[in-house]
Amino acid sequence: MSYPRIASLKTAAAFRAHLERSGIALGFDEQLAPPAASPLAQPIEIGSVRVGNRFCILPMEGWDGTREGEPSELTRRRWRHFGISGAKLMWGGEAVAVRHDGRANPNQLMLTRKTGRAIASLRGELVASHRERFGSNADADLFIGLQLTHSGRFARPDAYDRPAPLAGAAHPLLDRRFPTAVRILTDEELDRLVDDFVAAAGLARDCGFQFVDVKACHGYLGHELLGARSRDGKYGGPLENRTRFMRRIIEGIRANVPGLQIVVRVSAFDTVPYRKRPDGVGEPEDSGAALKGCATETGFGIVETATRSIGETATPSIGETTTPSVAQPFRAAFGFGIVTHDDQLDSSLEEPRALLRMLEGLGVRWICVTGGSPYYNPHVQRPAMFPPLDGYEPPEDPLRGVARQIRATALLKQSFPNLVFVGSAYSYLQEWLPHVAQHVIRNGMADFVGLGRMVLAYPELPADVLAGTPLRRASICRTFSDCTTGPRLGLMSGCFPLDKFYAGRPEAVQIRDVRTRSAKSLALQVDDESAGRSASLSGERESAGSASLSGEGSLSQTEGSASLSGERGSGGGQTVGYSFFDKTPKMHFVFRKRALKPGSGIGYHEQHEDEVYYVLSGRGVMTLDDKPVDVGPGTAILTRPGSSHGLRQTGSEDLVVLITYEIK
Repeated sequence: MSYPRIASLKTAAAFRAHLERSGIALGFDEQLAPPAASPLAQPIEIGSVRVGNRFCILPMEGWDGTREGEPSELTRRRWRHFGISGAKLMWGGEAVAVRHDGRANPNQLMLTRKTGRAIASLRGELVASHRERFGSNADADLFIGLQLTHSGRFARPDAYDRPAPLAGAAHPLLDRRFPTAVRILTDEELDRLVDDFVAAAGLARDCGFQFVDVKACHGYLGHELLGARSRDGKYGGPLENRTRFMRRIIEGIRANVPGLQIVVRVSAFDTVPYRKRPDGVGEPEDSGAALKGCATETGFGIVETATRSIGETATPSIGETTTPSVAQPFRAAFGFGIVTHDDQLDSSLEEPRALLRMLEGLGVRWICVTGGSPYYNPHVQRPAMFPPLDGYEPPEDPLRGVARQIRATALLKQSFPNLVFVGSAYSYLQEWLPHVAQHVIRNGMADFVGLGRMVLAYPELPADVLAGTPLRRASICRTFSDCTTGPRLGLMSGCFPLDKFYAGRPEAVQIRDVRTRSAKSLALQVDDESAGRSASLSGERESAGSASLSGEGSLSQTEGSASLSGERGSGGGQTVGYSFFDKTPKMHFVFRKRALKPGSGIGYHEQHEDEVYYVLSGRGVMTLDDKPVDVGPGTAILTRPGSSHGLRQTGSEDLVVLITYEIK
């Protein structure tokens, strides 16, 4: 399935036309306001808290702490980047486990008396970098907190490839994804875990954090308990029981940690778990057989009606199948805010609204809205064009996922005007992010715009938007999802494609190699320099590191563009190696093939886009920013605008290299 890339929608007219053609309700402002008048630059005051602008940094796990749960230098670098971002609301920095068995990976931060001083230093480095960039008093309107979590069924505290699930409730669809039995936490264990959250909140206050986030999103324990309809005992069944865990934590913090603000990030809607189809595209799991015999109480805001959207006759909407029976058993037994079609998003939020009424009654004023889970419906939680290693191709235009999260936040803000709402899922908007963000804040659809992945690639984006500085297009997150693929391989998270620091690490090579092996198809725009024209090629992978491109036929030129027609035959077709961008048939590239004779080379040249050098045959040395790297068949090197690089041949045979770059 193919959807236009955001970067190709270069004008407001083109962006609007695509939205209208696709039936996606997503408002945006064509013109950005001057910096001083920008809605995004306006401060907000809630009680004694003043926050200086409307940008928020969302919590992200880095997979880069120590085994003891302390931050590493990689963690500190990320937090310093949060400080230079210009955003004034720091929603938790990243998820911090309250005890060892709740860690999502062996390198997740963990807040204990032993690690407290090191975690407190993260806040100090963030503040210091903010002052250095924006002035000595710039931190006066910062609001910085820590997100507290237990990973529940997705806990892997001892090894990234060894799950140790501690679930809030049985779940036939998710339980069967684990190689070993899923253990359900008892009521008594949950009672003790409440105490652990309260103790961690006290440590967070001692570390200097102004608030803690009691995490209830993305399939982790706090979220799973909200949908634990089939669980017996005081933490399952009716909504009052399903909210007990969160309620007791908040009440405990109020009683034992005075002066500490409490906020909640919640997955306000969800879907049936998704799986990868044989063609690589995501589809909802058929839950009927798996859920046979489960409880049949009214579902948590689950919507059944499915209709197809304009322009998507072959693409399911969220949870859509040929019959509604897939979602019906699921809505009867599981879930929190389950949605099967966007037409019923509003009605699916009734139990989430009940949760927010409870939170408002407990004095919680700050809510961050998200949806779904990275583990079983990542296209819902973080819309992206390119899936991570364990994901699937998007079953819908990712812009539809962005619009869904923005609308859910707006609906809840409308219902609770006295609460402060932070929205999510903005990174996929890329160049249009400031335009949509301004529209959202200007119209009161949210109070803050939350950024996650974008800040890994381009930490200064909020500051640039607030200053009226044009965005650095080469730094904009393109949702390649390598920040997730890394952790799925047991590596740290980071923007390996766009952050030079991570691109130069050996882990980037591992990720690129996995991308090469898993790629299925290519689409390249071939520049035929000798003929002065170009041709579109596409083809299927035949083996690791290669792709068979259709070749027999003739070049034909029409209105300035060209296409290659004809079927692949014995005399046509060429097999080329390719890497890094080979995951996507949705992006188009120019490639030039160069053969370097012994002793010759390519010197530095001005470039305006990222380029990939892929060695087809021969040996050579690539110099990148004064660092030499030996290259041979299958080696791929990424260069960026402004980098200093050169390539020279070594050995006895010609060095044949394919140089590719994306057409913007």
